[in-house]
Amino acid sequence: MTVRTSALPAIAAMLLCTALSGAALPAQAVAAESLPAVTARAETAPLYDDDQGGNADADDPAIWRNAAAPDRSLVIATAKEGGLRVYDLDARQVQSLPAPPPAGADDAPGRFNNVDLVHGTALTGTRSDLAVVSDRGHDRLRVYRIDRDNPAGPLTDVTDPQAAPIFSANQEEINDQDTAYGLATWTDPSTRRSYALVSRNNRTTVALLELVARPGGKVGYRTVRTLDLPAAFRLPNGTSWSPCGEPGELPQVEGMVVDPANGTLYAGQEDVGVWRLRADLTGTPLLIDKVREYGVPAAYDEESDECSPTAPDPGYGGDRLAADVEGLTLLTEPDGDGYVLASSQGDDTFVAYDRELSDDNEYEGGFRVAASSVLDGSEECDGAAVLNAPLGRKYPNGLLVVQDGEDTPAADDRDATNFKFVDLAQVMDALDD
Repeated sequence: MTVRTSALPAIAAMLLCTALSGAALPAQAVAAESLPAVTARAETAPLYDDDQGGNADADDPAIWRNAAAPDRSLVIATAKEGGLRVYDLDARQVQSLPAPPPAGADDAPGRFNNVDLVHGTALTGTRSDLAVVSDRGHDRLRVYRIDRDNPAGPLTDVTDPQAAPIFSANQEEINDQDTAYGLATWTDPSTRRSYALVSRNNRTTVALLELVARPGGKVGYRTVRTLDLPAAFRLPNGTSWSPCGEPGELPQVEGMVVDPANGTLYAGQEDVGVWRLRADLTGTPLLIDKVREYGVPAAYDEESDECSPTAPDPGYGGDRLAADVEGLTLLTEPDGDGYVLASSQGDDTFVAYDRELSDDNEYEGGFRVAASSVLDGSEECDGAAVLNAPLGRKYPNGLLVVQDGEDTPAADDRDATNFKFVDLAQVMDALDD
């Protein structure tokens, strides 16, 4: 049975209060140009979100390490209606998998939004690693077994064909696209059960889904519980504030990551900030940082399809994040230290928070993925993935992969996106400055 925890007034009130109790912020905002810059070593071929390009739009990556042959590791990435792309460490495409077709002629097509990995599970009948994808078009999860030596391609679809929609009651609701959006995986070390945490497009809901074995080596899922983050916030001046958006749309979550050491979920509510909560969706969430735009009164203009401030900034926002908050990922270190990284999409930077809960996820610095003499940088980054482990000769210090929302130069005035590969040693040096 689905339990909507935020339906309880007492918890909703606690969340509103918690939103005001995040970590203390410095008085001056961090200027994007003052942050250290890192540069990409490689980039994938551009994707084009038009008919000629198969409506492919780069969004979210995951890094799979081949333990037996680290040089043959992979980057698995979503391309929305373009499905999945799989790249080697030279950023060359080794496989392309289409998103599922529409259920009917007038229905929404498959649209792969986010991807994350599950390691060493026996859900398919044998020990294997899985790539789990949120299909926004069909409101479902898609699951792929990873086998680097498979001559047909490293990813094989093992999704339960009977898998039901996650949030929608019927195809009409699916077509409205208030559907599966952001995604993070988590394996509970005490039970070895694996889960996907899935957010809902245009809503504040996050669902906890347990991945389950199905006949024939297929993988399905069942809903354990859901939680609704706040859509309105009590400000210090006593007023209530909601982020501006199109009528009927609530401030959604997309970027999410789970720290496996303590079962902590970090969730980026795009126009609000970064939440910290238990991965099992129990307890009370804590807003650890806010976007600069937090608390700014604004109104939506239908003609321009934009929100514009209607009053001066009251100064209740944070100093590091510029909406939207995207691309959360976890940079672990062998001694238990590390960082939670968040893409600050509004100013093309990345923000690093201390992974340690005892330090209240203290701000540790930031960086930009800037242009070099060879490759452009990352702008309006939607998704990111980091792995602090040796990946053969190319990335012996680990790898950061980030989406570039404005790949340049774009050919024939076509909007292009792709993924940038950054040597993790550069990132560590930037954060140590």
